[in-house]
Amino acid sequence: MASIQDELQELRTQLGALTARIYRLEQKVGVEQHDVAAAPPPLVRQVNAGITEPPRATGVPPQTRPAPTVRRTSTRDLEGTIGKLWLNRIGIIAILIGVAYFLKYAFENQWIGETGRVAIGILAGIAVIVWSERFRAHGQAPFSYSLKAVGIGTLYLSLWGAFQLYHLVPAGAAFAAMILVTAFTIAMALTQDAEILAAFALAGGFCTPLLVSSGQNHELVLFSYVTLLDLAILILVTKKPWRRLLVGSFIGTVALYIGWYVEYYDYNQLVPTVIFLFLFGAIFAVIPLLTPLTRSRWHAGFSVTLTVLPLVNAGAMFLGLYLVYSNQPVTLTWYALGLSGAYLALSSQLTRRVSSEPDVVKLINMLHVAIAIAFITVAIPLKLSQHWITVGWLAESGVLLFVGARSRSEFLRALAIAALVLGIIRLLIFDNFHVTSLVLNARFATYVLAIAILGGIVAASSRPAPDRGISFMRLAAIGLNLLALLALTLEARDFYTRQIIAGYTLGPGNTQNFRYEQLEFARNFSYSVIWLLYGLMLFGFWRRSAFVRWQALALIAFTVGKVFVFDVSGLQQGYRIISFIALGVVLMGISYIYHRDWLKLSGAAERVQGRHA
Repeated sequence: MASIQDELQELRTQLGALTARIYRLEQKVGVEQHDVAAAPPPLVRQVNAGITEPPRATGVPPQTRPAPTVRRTSTRDLEGTIGKLWLNRIGIIAILIGVAYFLKYAFENQWIGETGRVAIGILAGIAVIVWSERFRAHGQAPFSYSLKAVGIGTLYLSLWGAFQLYHLVPAGAAFAAMILVTAFTIAMALTQDAEILAAFALAGGFCTPLLVSSGQNHELVLFSYVTLLDLAILILVTKKPWRRLLVGSFIGTVALYIGWYVEYYDYNQLVPTVIFLFLFGAIFAVIPLLTPLTRSRWHAGFSVTLTVLPLVNAGAMFLGLYLVYSNQPVTLTWYALGLSGAYLALSSQLTRRVSSEPDVVKLINMLHVAIAIAFITVAIPLKLSQHWITVGWLAESGVLLFVGARSRSEFLRALAIAALVLGIIRLLIFDNFHVTSLVLNARFATYVLAIAILGGIVAASSRPAPDRGISFMRLAAIGLNLLALLALTLEARDFYTRQIIAGYTLGPGNTQNFRYEQLEFARNFSYSVIWLLYGLMLFGFWRRSAFVRWQALALIAFTVGKVFVFDVSGLQQGYRIISFIALGVVLMGISYIYHRDWLKLSGAAERVQGRHA
């Protein structure tokens, strides 16, 4: 029993000593700043007094101080930010300005020669980098990286001055020295696990060609260097989750390419230019395959690098090809089709690589498929011309709708609808057909293709579907009917227009005028006949669908308005009589159908009332 008591006593002593140590540490680091003036807790007082017995509960809740207000905390945060960050940066800038003024004064008075100036810059840059390590070792990493930025910048500027200002070293030597500075900065970033240092290396690496530029065209050297730099950044990102570097690398590559293209490109450099275009595009296209997608930190939230960058890269690559092949549309078409296949292959490889299919992979797959289809859509007008572009887009939408229905992919269906809308807009606005025969012509065939695709949408959507599917089906049905009416009306218009033109070659003037009036009356009358018959067809074949019946009734009502407003004054007596009699017969027939309840509307109403009862 005594041993148990001794062990309990020892545990109490250790607990008291540990509590006292924690309390003293909290006081030292300022965790309990809101209660600094308060006395130590009872257990600590007892330990300090040599009493190891812990306090017994008294049932009285301990006195607590109110928590500090948010305003006081935010004020302290702002004060800390100003003291640690902004004063640090302002101080560095002030020192650099002071040193710059001193060096300027020394240079103007010839205290230091050209070689000495460069040597001072290089030594100062190295010294600042070495000195910054002392702060990092003491836990002041942000301040250390600020000093490293000053040192690295000083090295780049000193090497630039040695080549560009004083011509102390050749361009190759300065270029090699800057590459060494970039490589050293990347090595520091890896060893210190500092993304900011890698960003310094990235900025310095892309500034190097500008700093050592001699004003001459060195395409192979420039783009080989950029390719190696992009590959280095890509490899670095496979080791570290620093995706933002890839965005910077892409921006730097595009900027250097545009600058070179505007200044130096000519047709004789076509082959190497296209090769480098594909190299740059391939580097940024394989990012989703090489980056660690399976790491959770990589797909927490929206990723610009894995989603937006592939889209921008594809657009930039094709724009570059368009600039060099703008007068060769056939060649550009094959490039577009090849890129489409490449992005489909990338999507397939990504699916195989990541078996778990996280959301980000599904999104990237859809984007790659969208890019592939976009390239096909672009290739169609490049290869084809006139109405064949419309036919190509409509056929593309039909294929996508079929594949999307079989795979149950809403994404493919959305792309199909986009292609269909493009085709219909081009058909209605841009296509200019030269029609010489009735119905058997390219325009009517193109309209039939669009109508058939819309009909497929209606048929596929007629199965049980959510409200969104029903709404889309109704839009497709309305579009189908409008296109059909427009196609038939255009055929009638052009048929009589050809007859009118041919009539001018017959007989004397009176005969021509008489024939023209007859054909114009017949043309206007044919519109009413077409619309009325089409409305009857809708009403007869789809009488079980209230939605279609309402479309038929609306068309018939529009025809009624035409007959009473236009046909009364515009048609001859014979056509006017036929119009009214035919219209009256049709309307009476429809009224008789409703009176006999052939549509079973009363039964449907009774069923609805029964359900409500």
